[in-house]
Amino acid sequence: MKTKKNNLITLEEFKEKNYGKRGTKKRDELEAGYKNFKIGVLLQEARLEKGLTQEELATKAGTTKSYISKIENNIKEVRISTLQKIVELGLGGHLNLTIKL
Repeated sequence: MKTKKNNLITLEEFKEKNYGKRGTKKRDELEAGYKNFKIGVLLQEARLEKGLTQEELATKAGTTKSYISKIENNIKEVRISTLQKIVELGLGGHLNLTIKL
């Protein structure tokens, strides 16, 4: 919703203006990138909550510090099976995925 006083627009309006409506290629790429970014942020938050360095998490999960860093910084996409190992072996947690239709 726009507010005339401050010329503010919602995030949805901004995305539509700059990336198009949902279902367009540019918008779909934006949304996919956000999901990858979100996974990295969630992983980093969980790691920090556990008090682990990237290297400690990597050792526990059987991967490398570089790989953990690339996931957290949205440089590399992670496979679900690898993310599950990181969450379960490295963080002692459980990965929960849902599908919404």
